[in-house]
Amino acid sequence: MAGNALNWSHQTTFEATPISASKARAFVSGHLVDHRLLHLVDPVRLVAGELATNALLHARTAFSVTLAALGETVLLTVGDDSALVPVRRAAHAMDQTGRGLEIVNVVSLEWGMTQADGAGSKTVWASFAIAELPDSQPLAGR
Repeated sequence: MAGNALNWSHQTTFEATPISASKARAFVSGHLVDHRLLHLVDPVRLVAGELATNALLHARTAFSVTLAALGETVLLTVGDDSALVPVRRAAHAMDQTGRGLEIVNVVSLEWGMTQADGAGSKTVWASFAIAELPDSQPLAGR
């Protein structure tokens, strides 16, 4: 993604309260609608909810959400003040938790994490193609 021009960017911070995951979903949905990227509302909203919930459950700190268009990609980032690294795991059928990062992996083009050097904070990011995929091309299995 380096070298792509920044087309737009929106950022906000949420408190570590249960309603914040819902507010994060509304934040990204509203901006995607404003930018006429309706086909991205559901996948980005889903991933924003998963990453915000992870920040709430595991970091237990306020977290920031950034949504930006970089060239032909929308980038979603969720940053918190915890050094705990997110771990993708295979949940069992009866598990009530543990599917969040697998959902992020399936729904986004790419995802990853960056840690601030020595600051005890991290940012989890996920990218999405602005161009719509043809109906015949499945998202899963990449």
